Order: sequence, then structure tokens, then C-alpha cells
Amino acid sequence: MAQARRITIKVGSSLVIDATSGESNAAWMAGLAADIAVLTAEGRSVMLVSSGAVALGRRYLGLTRAKLKLDEKQAAAAAGQPRLMSAWEVAFAAVGLKTAQVLLTREDTEKRRRWLNARATVDTLFDLGCVPIVNENDTVVTEEIRYGDNDRLAARAAQLMRAEALVLLSDIDGLYTADPRKDPDAEHIAMVDKLDARIEAMAGGANLQAGVGTGGMATKIAAAKIAGSAGCATLIALGSGIRPLSGLAGPMGARFTLIKPQASLSAAYKAWIAGTVVPAGKLMLDEGAVRALHNGKSLLPSGIVEIIGAFDKGDTVSITSPAGVEVARGIVSYGADEIRQIRGRTSRDIETILGYTSGDEVIHRDDMVLV
Repeated sequence: MAQARRITIKVGSSLVIDATSGESNAAWMAGLAADIAVLTAEGRSVMLVSSGAVALGRRYLGLTRAKLKLDEKQAAAAAGQPRLMSAWEVAFAAVGLKTAQVLLTREDTEKRRRWLNARATVDTLFDLGCVPIVNENDTVVTEEIRYGDNDRLAARAAQLMRAEALVLLSDIDGLYTADPRKDPDAEHIAMVDKLDARIEAMAGGANLQAGVGTGGMATKIAAAKIAGSAGCATLIALGSGIRPLSGLAGPMGARFTLIKPQASLSAAYKAWIAGTVVPAGKLMLDEGAVRALHNGKSLLPSGIVEIIGAFDKGDTVSITSPAGVEVARGIVSYGADEIRQIRGRTSRDIETILGYTSGDEVIHRDDMVLV
């Protein structure tokens, strides 16, 4: 946490919803907002993944059945989302922070074009000083295309924003060798160096809290595996305290489980790019552009000589020298037809030529790996 510049925090329904009233837990939300304000004041970028919309919506609409049908759940989400956002807006306004709602589906984080669009939106929100508040777009998703729990959504959101830390605030202070509510001999695990079958077996099944949660320790371990593959550490901690993040600090801080990532953030992402088996196309550069890439620069349209193949924004392409030798691979911010129109031109010409811009770079250096 001390080292992370970008942090994703996930909170479950059992924390956001007051068990007595069934309404949003204003006092707890205010405490978390205050914690996040401390992080942003330190220069961190924080994304919040918040459950609670369906729980708020079902109460508002009078849906009392324990298990809702899909259309009822979607209706509850539609009614609950503005109420959830209103509650968070009040909490963050008190500490001087603006909020913005980001509704995602699984396709938004798994289809590269939509992934790039979502990432650009989140980056812009950070630049504007906002705290993005993420939830699954339950109003439109079907069972076949949904995440099913916000732990995995939070892990994908952490990948999206290139977070170094994913914090899962839970009803328990981390991973144990067994369920501590059933086994008095269960031992707390403070650090996990590697996720394996033994650790996954300890996670057990889902733990439903007060009829409003959908995840348990098993989904948190699954989320940690997703985040870890992208170079993001996962911290599972008890979230019920009024200042749950502040309570973790210091030598006498609350217990938690830290699950180490399997690689560094940059190395994991660039290994994924380099590992593309069949690039969607090729970009041939002039010698000046090749030298610029080796000096750590992004790929601008001015250095592109030829475009080979048909590919879309978000695809991985091969980047070659004038002699046809591959020098790099990267994810394009424009499709092949668009690049054909702007090749050889300066970045300031992009919007004039295309009528819009997806940035100055055809491939940003963060989305590129030299080979």
C-alpha cells in the first residue's frame, strides 16, 4: 500500500448496506471516503468497486423474495444504482472529492477495443480528480456474460487501471487454514507467496452475509489470481471498522492477508503483449521511428511507412524496420484504415483528418514491448 500509486478497493454489500435499516450505511461510507481522501492527497489514484445497488433497489421496489429472477434483479439494479451513487457522492463530497460512475460488463474488460476505451475514460477521470466508482452493469447483462461477483470484477478493474494493489474489504480479516467460525484451531495466514491448489482448498465455498452478498473467500482467491497475473498484489482485510484502511496502518494495525503478485505490473502486461501468437497486422517504420522506439518513445503516425493487414483498435500488431525485421509489438490505438489515413502526418493532424482523436500515439510506449 505504501508503494502503490494506483489502488483498486472493493467493498461488498454487507459493508455498504446497514443491516438494520436496509439503507446505505452512511457512517461507514463516510469513513472509507475519508480514508480514500488521505490516499488521493498523497498522490495516489484510487478506484472504488462498490456492491449494494441490487440490495438498495430491491428494498425500494419492494422485492422481498430471497432469490430474484434475472429481470427482477436487473430492475432492482436500475433502481438501486442512482441511490448507491447518491450515497457515495454525499460521502466523498464531505471530504472534497468528486465521483463518477463506471458501469462495466465482462466484455468491457475482455474485448480489447472496449478495454482501451474504458481505460482511457478511467485515466481521464483520474486526471480530472475524480474517484471512479465501478459496478457491473447488472441492468443489461445476462447470466452468460456477467461476472457473477464483484471480487472478480474488481480484479479486472485493477488490470484495467494498471493498479499495483487490489484491496478486498470483507467480513473477515483474511485467509485462514479453515473457516474460523467453525474451527477454533484455524490459523490466520498473513502472507501468500504463491497461489496453488492448497491455498485454493483453504478458501472453501461462498460465505453469504445477511442475504445481500454473493461472494466468499473462494471468489477472493480467484480475484487474487486474476490480479496477480497482471502484476497486482491483493490484500484481503476486515472492512467493518469505521476507517477500514487507516486501521491497517502501523505496527499494531489490523490483521490482513497479502497475496503477492506473480510478476511486476509492467513485466506481466508486456509479457502478455509479447506472447501474442499471431499479431493482427504489421506496421513498417522509417529508421528514425525505430530509433525513437529504442529510446523509449511512443509510436507516432509520422514514423509509419506502411500498414499491412486489416486490424482494429485494441489489436496487437507487429512493428518492423524498413527491412521488415520485427523490432517490437504493441496494442494499437487506431484501426488499420485509420492509420492509413494518418501515416506520415504529425499527431496534431489526427483530429483534422479523422474528425476525432484517440490520442497522439498510434501505440503508446506503455502498450509496447521491444523484441
